[in-house]
Amino acid sequence: MINYLKFLMIIIFCHIPIFSHCQVPCGIYSDATRIFQINEDLKTIEKAMQKIIDLSLKSDSQSLNQLNRWVTTKEDHSKNIQKIVSSYFLTQRIKIDTQDYPEKVILLHKILVSAMKCKQTTDKQNVSYLKSHLETFSKIYLDEHGIEHLNKLMK
Repeated sequence: MINYLKFLMIIIFCHIPIFSHCQVPCGIYSDATRIFQINEDLKTIEKAMQKIIDLSLKSDSQSLNQLNRWVTTKEDHSKNIQKIVSSYFLTQRIKIDTQDYPEKVILLHKILVSAMKCKQTTDKQNVSYLKSHLETFSKIYLDEHGIEHLNKLMK
């Protein structure tokens, strides 16, 4: 009975998030889904930038509160892009002996830098650069099936 209660307490009080692709070689990957997620993050970042610009013209407490929340949201989504690129693509998916290895790594680095600049500024040009780099990366990284899958996700 005590073991059961211990187990129950762990389940109730220890909410451990479960993330897929934790560097365990399970072989289950969805590259198109990761690229789709980056695109969704970019949409949120772009919206957050506009909200920050709009709210920065106001000085009431509600606007300042919302401004702070949009800054946090923008940074969280930028960090998510960096995590996907670093932990998923660079660490697990891009192998040294793959075709176009240097180009893929350079593009991923450009995506990382653009995501960093999205955190630092409200310049939407950084979102445009990141979108462009991501599109180029997708074309050289994904095979025909992956591109079809990505296109279905993007609809």
